[in-house]
Amino acid sequence: MILGKKLVIVLPAYNAAKTIEQTYNEIPFDIVDDIVLVDDNSIDNTTEVAAALNIKHIVVHEQNKGYGGNQKSCYNKAKELNADIVIMLHPDYQYTPKLIHSIAYIIANGVYPVVFGSRILGKGALKGGMPWYKYVTNRILTLIQNILLNQKLSEYHTGYRAFSKEVLNNINYELNSDDFIFDNQMAAQIFNKGFEIGEITCPTKYFPEASSINFKRSAIYGLGVLKVSMQYRLSKWGLYKPAYLS
Repeated sequence: MILGKKLVIVLPAYNAAKTIEQTYNEIPFDIVDDIVLVDDNSIDNTTEVAAALNIKHIVVHEQNKGYGGNQKSCYNKAKELNADIVIMLHPDYQYTPKLIHSIAYIIANGVYPVVFGSRILGKGALKGGMPWYKYVTNRILTLIQNILLNQKLSEYHTGYRAFSKEVLNNINYELNSDDFIFDNQMAAQIFNKGFEIGEITCPTKYFPEASSINFKRSAIYGLGVLKVSMQYRLSKWGLYKPAYLS
C-alpha cells in the first residue's frame, strides 16, 4: 500500500527468462502489493522462472498477442485485483525498478494521474546505449507529436508507465492495436479524456537481453505514430474520429 492505495506492478514479458530475477529483486515490496506477469507465448522458460520467484499472478498467452495485446492482459488483471495504481515495468531490466517509489508517490499524492519514465530528460538515453538512429527518431517524432497533440512531453516512446485506477477505468484501451503502436494510442486516449501526464527522468540500459525492435519494425512504428497523432488532431478539429478516441 502507498498512502492507502493498492499498488500493482505489471510485467509484460516475452523471452525474459534471463532478466526477470534481476528485475524482480529490485522491486520495492514495502509499497508494492501485487505483481502480475503476462507471458506472451515466450519460447524460453519465462513462466517457469517467474513461478520460481513466487510471482502469484501469472497469465500465459497460448498464442503471441503482441506488445499491445500483452499490455491489455496486464491491465485487465490489475483491474481484477482492484489496483488503485498500476505501474508497467519491463522485465528485461531496461528500466530500473528503483524509480517505483518516486513514480508511485506522484500518483498517490494526486499530482498527476499518469507518469512516464522518460529516457530523454537528462542524458540517460545515449549514455545507456540507445542507438543514435533511435534517439534522433525519438526526438523528431516527439516534436511532431507535441505539435499535433498540443502537449510538451519529452518523449512518448518509453515503456515505463504508471496509471491511476481512474485513468484505466475511463479509457477503452481494448480498442487499441495489439502491436507497439498501442502505447501511442493510449497516450492519445489519455489526453483526449482530459488527463495530464507527468514525467520523471529515467536512466535506461541497452544490452543483448533487453527487448528492442529492428530497423524495419521501427520504421513501421514511426509511421504508425504519425498516423495516430494526425488522427488525434483531426478528431479535435471535428473532421474524423477513430473508434479508439470515441
